[in-house]
Amino acid sequence: MKITYHGHSVVMMEDKGFKAIIDPFLTGNGLCNVTVEDINELSHIFVTHGHGDHIGDTVALAKKTGALVIANHEIAAYLASKGVENIHAMHLGGRTTFDFGVVKMTNAIHGSGISDDGQMIEGGNPGGFIIEVNHNKIYHAGDTGLTYDMKLLEDEHIDLAFLPIGGNFTMDVNDAVKAVKFIKPKAVVPIHYKTFPIVNADPQEFKKKVKDSVVIVIDFNESIEME
Repeated sequence: MKITYHGHSVVMMEDKGFKAIIDPFLTGNGLCNVTVEDINELSHIFVTHGHGDHIGDTVALAKKTGALVIANHEIAAYLASKGVENIHAMHLGGRTTFDFGVVKMTNAIHGSGISDDGQMIEGGNPGGFIIEVNHNKIYHAGDTGLTYDMKLLEDEHIDLAFLPIGGNFTMDVNDAVKAVKFIKPKAVVPIHYKTFPIVNADPQEFKKKVKDSVVIVIDFNESIEME
């Protein structure tokens, strides 16, 4: 499986008919070299919460590609009101089997309001996703503070975790290191940093401090391969 990191929290996964993007914040993301116009095919879009730098270009991409959008119930309802037709609503703790594998929605400590025409719309609870594809378990934490709930994820036997390290809005480096100790993934990728000055964390500092898992710092718009 090919995994590409487009900066902030944008992760793309590709594997044998499965082409998905998580939190497609393309427009306005100065770290990302991909635009909506560049993407002609997607099978799935995952949205962790309703903030603009995560729901991002979901509406445009969903309408363009027909991808199935997986999000919490409130975000699903919002997207439907914007004309998105192919939606699967989930909620925290829910686990569902899809044609490509299994998805579980996990807890996150954050907000999820949706900004729409100057109004803040209720976006339900923020979350993360455990996505299992071809025996690979990938955990994307979304935006979250450190929570002891992460200790439960040790039992999920995560192969690759994406954890925010930027601080201010999410865990900082030190809390993300603690999260790794709780989750015990085989490997971890730091995300949600350097997009804006206020989240200017150093992924190399994170890499030096993690002792329990392999840390993979993926350069913006670069890819790695999972077997």
